[in-house]
Amino acid sequence: MKCLILYCSSHGTTAKAARILSEQLEGIVERVDLSKFRDPDLSTYDAVIIGGSIHAGNIQRKIKQFVNKNHDILLTKKLGFFLCCYRDGDEAKSQFENAFPADLRAVAKSEGLFGGEFIFADMNLIERIIIKKVAGVASDTSTFNVDSIKKFAQTFNQAS
Repeated sequence: MKCLILYCSSHGTTAKAARILSEQLEGIVERVDLSKFRDPDLSTYDAVIIGGSIHAGNIQRKIKQFVNKNHDILLTKKLGFFLCCYRDGDEAKSQFENAFPADLRAVAKSEGLFGGEFIFADMNLIERIIIKKVAGVASDTSTFNVDSIKKFAQTFNQAS
């Protein structure tokens, strides 16, 4: 199986999740950051996993645009979706549902919420102010969950 992991990463957490995930998947796995390479050819891949992160309540615009543009071909692939977000529970689930179209989620072989991180050294001043005000967080903190990534990979590997 040849698999492509597509993602956008603003501060590195989603890139870290994509790297860890790629190490857990079987077969040939390639990673592409959509913020650097915008239009990969999906025709050579058997499987596509798409991941992003939540900023101001939404997934990155580049992820949304890519999914919309490639919607029909994505339906022909073994699919997986993941999200890095600091929230958990119903709020994280709602953010996940808003991030990816329902018809694609319905055929996905694996879905994952991998937690998130606030690393203040990686943020600009405005981002730090917003995070402090909205999330109530004033220092580096993480809910990043490697076990969730491993579980996602195991489910995806076992799916036909």
